[in-house]
Amino acid sequence: MTRIIYSLYIDIPDNELDWQPPFYGEDEPKNSKAKRLFKDYENWIKQRHIEYAKACNIEYRLYEYDSDYIKYKKMFNEKYPMITSYNIVNFYKIHLLYKLAKQYDEILYIDFDVIPVSNKNFFDYWDLSNGVAILTNRKHIDTSYSGILSDKARLLKNPISNRSPTAKYWNARAMLVEANASGINDVYNTGIVGITAKQLNQLDYWGNFDSTLALMTELKNDEFSMYPEHIQRIFGWDNETIWSYKMSINKVEKQWLNEKWHHFMDKWNYVPKGTNLVHVINKEFGYVREWCEKNNL
Repeated sequence: MTRIIYSLYIDIPDNELDWQPPFYGEDEPKNSKAKRLFKDYENWIKQRHIEYAKACNIEYRLYEYDSDYIKYKKMFNEKYPMITSYNIVNFYKIHLLYKLAKQYDEILYIDFDVIPVSNKNFFDYWDLSNGVAILTNRKHIDTSYSGILSDKARLLKNPISNRSPTAKYWNARAMLVEANASGINDVYNTGIVGITAKQLNQLDYWGNFDSTLALMTELKNDEFSMYPEHIQRIFGWDNETIWSYKMSINKVEKQWLNEKWHHFMDKWNYVPKGTNLVHVINKEFGYVREWCEKNNL
């Protein structure tokens, strides 16, 4: 059984950052804060990843802003000019999944803002033959049509980010309905993914990719859309919307990661007892570093 852990760190140039609202209770735009703190903690994060993989006796690779990424980005810019640099990075990580699947049977992907805080081997706790190991963000959204209609006034005044779970849920649902598939879908967070080469083949993420993006464009621009304005305008072209769409139409088995294996550190800084992987959504790496030092990691 061949296995690998990999991550991706792309320092997006300032002039390519798309504006995003600040994190909860802050003033600095999300992208600006993320860029600044990734740079500040880059070496420490790399070291935590390397040490975790070494403890698990599994190969680790970190992909960065190199010639391969530059070629990939150039291709995307030319073929799909509406895709932001942020979204290109997230498509690139899935491109790398498929590249690695040619050589490895099982893969653990972790975003660069995911910090291992234990030495427990992911593959010892998750049998990937039971399905893709991934987190659902479904509990963070209103999945009822009546709910999004009744919230119109508030959401027009304070728009939802197009990166939010709500945006991705309704975008994927619209795609499934348009494709005459089930409108029941999940919201996936691809910050941590345990997957096999066989499951990637079944997912068929890149199959008919141009048609998939064309469908997303049609739904975003449909002047007779069945979806209210405040929802339709946050439709877009992101990797997790397509992941949800493909998981559903291709009926890929999944198993939900629990809090111990995907702790979502967003509005508040805390690391629960028994946590193994912390997804530092709010980019407060200093807090996690201090926690690691206190716990001799």
